[in-house]
Amino acid sequence: QIQLVESGGVLVQAGDSLRLSCVASGDTICISEMGWYRQLPGRKERELVAEITSGGSANTLDSAKGRFTISRDNAKNTLYMQMNSLRPDDTAVYYCNARKGTLCSGYGMNYWGKGTLVTVSS
Repeated sequence: QIQLVESGGVLVQAGDSLRLSCVASGDTICISEMGWYRQLPGRKERELVAEITSGGSANTLDSAKGRFTISRDNAKNTLYMQMNSLRPDDTAVYYCNARKGTLCSGYGMNYWGKGTLVTVSS
């Protein structure tokens, strides 16, 4: 099992910066990709914001490129996302995701944190 705990979500003003963190515990050796998803107000689905491989290759949502930067510290089992130039439409619950790689059984299984709320006021 893999447990994920997010932190860093707060109320900020448009243009502010924020850093989200996600600490993984449990079978962390099994983790390959990690990512940040968000659920916008009134929406049921979660959208991928950014993801990063264990080797550091990252992919970011077009609307977040140039503003959000994902990173991970494998030694600390921690995922980060630096969010700059925040906009009101970034308001959402942000979820940390981890996916099992080939080192362990259950390849491809996804694990989720409980989410952290980011609110951006105009």
